Amino acid sequence: MNKHPPALLLIDVQKGFDHPRWGPRNNPQAESQIKRLLEAWREKGHPVIHVRHHSHEPNSPLHPDQTGSHFKEEALPLASEVVFTKHVNSAFIGTDLEQHLRSQGITALVICGLTTDHCVSTTTRMAGNLGFDVVLVSDATATFDRQGLDGNVIKAEEIHRVHLTSLHGEFCQVKTADTVLT
Repeated sequence: MNKHPPALLLIDVQKGFDHPRWGPRNNPQAESQIKRLLEAWREKGHPVIHVRHHSHEPNSPLHPDQTGSHFKEEALPLASEVVFTKHVNSAFIGTDLEQHLRSQGITALVICGLTTDHCVSTTTRMAGNLGFDVVLVSDATATFDRQGLDGNVIKAEEIHRVHLTSLHGEFCQVKTADTVLT
């Protein structure tokens, strides 16, 4: 039995994902769901961990010199909350995230953030493989339309649904924010 409450792990809730270069997005309510989760975790005094992506690509909206690298208002870290900066898709690569979780006795994570099929999926997969008990919040993550290998556009909602389906039961349990909060 886990004695420590699960940590809320917020992945890349950054202003750069509002940039038009990403194209159409699904789930415009993701940030409001993230805010609800964050407020609940803070109210209970449960651990909150923020992860941000700093791209090495100079023209990226997530480059550290760009304002897009800043956290969105709905997910601004408090001074007491841990922040990890990553440069690849997984929050566990090139950071001390795993060491931090283990040193704090944290064995369970509730994951949300951007984007479903990139950094959220990669971090969720690694967390599951590292033995953490993971819940991924389906309505507190989102992604963007992508061009398929055949040149046709794959809609963000389809990408989102497929990734949640492939993660569920193998790397995590996928739940809605309402379910997590009750």
